[in-house]
Amino acid sequence: MKRIVQTHHLLLFVFLILLLRTQPVVAQQPVILAPPPPPQDTLLLPPPDSLEKEKFVLIDSVSYRFIGDGNFSWGNVDRSLVVLRTEAVFGGPAVSIATNPRFAYGRQNQLLAEREWYTDLNVEVLKQNRVYGFAMGTLERSNLRRIDLRQLAGAGLGFRLLKSERHEMTFTNAIIHESTNFRERPTIVTQRNSARLRGKHSFQNNRIRLSHTTFFLPSLEDFSNLRWNTIISVELPLTRWVTIRSNFENTYESIVEPGRKKNDTRITFGFSVGNKK
Repeated sequence: MKRIVQTHHLLLFVFLILLLRTQPVVAQQPVILAPPPPPQDTLLLPPPDSLEKEKFVLIDSVSYRFIGDGNFSWGNVDRSLVVLRTEAVFGGPAVSIATNPRFAYGRQNQLLAEREWYTDLNVEVLKQNRVYGFAMGTLERSNLRRIDLRQLAGAGLGFRLLKSERHEMTFTNAIIHESTNFRERPTIVTQRNSARLRGKHSFQNNRIRLSHTTFFLPSLEDFSNLRWNTIISVELPLTRWVTIRSNFENTYESIVEPGRKKNDTRITFGFSVGNKK
């Protein structure tokens, strides 16, 4: 009996050994931990609720050109006239600032006839709209008309009448305050209505350009006190930067110095250099 029990234990032991050998051995895979993120400086990070705001830009474009005009004659009348002017426009999304200073110097029979300077400043607001606002100011001195100093300032509205690739036309109307210091006459101070019609046109694929500006300025206190000015220019572009041109200018003033004519007409020829069209 004892031998049977021992034999039984031996068989059980052999069975356990065989059972353990038949079980698959599964190797334990090592666990790889991700490295921790590097520390960040919270002072350099933007706030989570912050949004990038669009920057305000006052001026984003500049156009300009320098113009030299003149005429000369010899013979019975020796005459020379030189007109130098600059046109500059500083444009932005909401505001446009323009200035057109000029200087004229002329002699006739060796005597000084013209020595005039003029400068202005024009500020236009929301000019891309059909109706826009503007303000203006000018300073002027004329030896030809014996004006020591003329100064004016005002504001009004502008109306865009036409705007296309080849044609542009605007009309402006303003109320201005004007003061004119003559050499002999007493100083005249008045309020005027200033109406201006301005146009730019191009023809023959921009081979010919025509521009014109007309001012009509009656006094609101005395309608006999009237001024107007018309400038017409024809330009032929030679290159992108250089243009030859001819300029016609007519000026009328109802109140002038004794011995001076009320109307002046000037025709000049010259060229311009710049990126302004």
